[in-house]
Amino acid sequence: MVSVRRRTAGAGAASSVVAVTSVLRLDGVDRSFGDRQALKNVSFEVAAGRMTGFVGGNGAGKTTTMRIILGVLAADAGQVTWQGAPVSREARRRFGYMPEERGLYPKMSVREQVVHLGRLHGMTAEAARRSTDALLERVGLTERADDLLETLSLGNQQRAQIAAALVHDPEVLVLDEPFSGLDPLAVDTVVGVLRERAAAGVPVLFSSHQLDVVERLCDDLVIIAGGMIRAAGSREQLRRTYTSPRFELVVDTDAGWLRDEPGVTLVDLDGARAVFDLAPGADEQPVLRAALARGPVRAFRPVTPSLTEIFREVAQ
Repeated sequence: MVSVRRRTAGAGAASSVVAVTSVLRLDGVDRSFGDRQALKNVSFEVAAGRMTGFVGGNGAGKTTTMRIILGVLAADAGQVTWQGAPVSREARRRFGYMPEERGLYPKMSVREQVVHLGRLHGMTAEAARRSTDALLERVGLTERADDLLETLSLGNQQRAQIAAALVHDPEVLVLDEPFSGLDPLAVDTVVGVLRERAAAGVPVLFSSHQLDVVERLCDDLVIIAGGMIRAAGSREQLRRTYTSPRFELVVDTDAGWLRDEPGVTLVDLDGARAVFDLAPGADEQPVLRAALARGPVRAFRPVTPSLTEIFREVAQ
C-alpha cells in the first residue's frame, strides 16, 4: 500500500493535512447476469494520488465493475477493499461517483442540485453551499448556477455532474465517461480539476472511450475485454511489456532494403521513411550502420507506441 498525505476540506474551506493509506483494490471479482458472465476474476488497484484510466470496448465490463465498487451491484465472488478493509456503506459515503448516464434531476437548478447532493453526503448546508459555489466557478458554471439542469447543453450537464461528484470532497473518485459530450476546452477544465484532486492524494479511477485523453491524463492503465483484465500497470510498464522495440528511419533514398535486415519487421514504408520493429534481443545499431553505409540518415529515433496501439494489441 501507499502512504500519502492529502488535504481534507470542502472546496471553499480551509484545509488540514492528515496521513492516510489510500489504495482501492479489487481482488478476484466475478459477476454474472443469468447465463452471461460479465466479470471474471477482475483484480487491480487504484493507488493514492494517481489517475487510473479504465478502458475497454462496449460491453467489456467497465460500468459493471464501477457499480460493484460503489455498491450499486453486488459481486458474486471476490471483494473490494479500501485502505485495507472491505468497503463498507459508511466508507462509500466518502466516495465520489459519476455515472455514465445523466444522474441529476432535470427540474432542479444547478446550484440547488449540487448543494442537495452535498447534504446527502452529510455536509452542513453552509459547507455544501460554499463547496458548490467554488466548484461551479472551477468548472465554468457560475453564470448558469440558477438555471434548471434541463436547460443546459449536454456538455454543461456533464460539468454539473463533475461538480456533483466532487462537492463533498471525496476520498476516492470513480468516474464513468467523465469527458463524454465535452468540447476540447471543457475537457481541459475537467482534466485540471481531476489532476488537482489526484495531487491532493485522492485515488482517481475513470473510464473513457477517448483514448487520447486517457493517454494524456492517466498515470496507470487498466485494460478490460470480455469481462477480464487483460493488462494493468503504469503507461511505461505497458509500453515495455506489450510492444516490440520500434524505430523510425528517414533516409534520402528508398528504405525498402530494410526488409532484408536480420531481426527487422517493417511496419510502415513510405519511400525514404520507414517504421520497423526489432525482434526481442536485437540491437538497432547494426540497422543504423547499414543505413549510413547507403547514404545520409535524416532521422533515426525510437517510436513510443500510443495507448490506442497497446489497446488494440491487448484487447483483441
